[in-house]
Amino acid sequence: MTAQPPTNNNVVWHHATVTRQRREQQNGHRSAILWFTGLSGAGKSTLAHAVEEALHQRGCRTFVLDGDNVRHGLCKDLGFSTADRIENIRRVGEIAKLFMESGIIVLTAFISPFRADRERVRNMVEHGEFIEIYCDTPLEICEARDTKGLYEKARAGQIPEFTGISSPYETPENPELAVNTGTDELDACVRRVIDEMTRRGIISKG
Repeated sequence: MTAQPPTNNNVVWHHATVTRQRREQQNGHRSAILWFTGLSGAGKSTLAHAVEEALHQRGCRTFVLDGDNVRHGLCKDLGFSTADRIENIRRVGEIAKLFMESGIIVLTAFISPFRADRERVRNMVEHGEFIEIYCDTPLEICEARDTKGLYEKARAGQIPEFTGISSPYETPENPELAVNTGTDELDACVRRVIDEMTRRGIISKG
């Protein structure tokens, strides 16, 4: 992993005239980061995209940052060592913050196995702007789904440092929302997320 250079003293933050508040007013909703976390196969991407569809139908401005997609471009230089995982989430956090500043509801679907990394992203933004959503699916259900065959390869030792098998997943201790994506229907999970967003005043009642 390439070390991040320090910020140059000559680099100055430029304040735009079109502010986040003006963008939110134009959009008709607040912006926020919805951070979906859970094991591989827990349903993070499925739920994030289903929530985005529901929000899009309400006229909300949204974007999903997906773990696999990000590694095709922004983070293609990173592997899956602990150091690279930390850097992966740091980059995603910075991008998510920029999306949020643009007035968008950004949904992220990443295993993000370490609590410290998730807290680091939470601390990048103001209180209430980072909504941690734990996709609670037991390991055995994730393995049974295993559409990519990753767990089988990890059990066989073909994938080192695989979360849930040879690398830990640190369960959120106080997530804003925990959704049982292991057994509950997708529509029910979507409703829970939408209801939580409404309760927090991110979107208005539909």
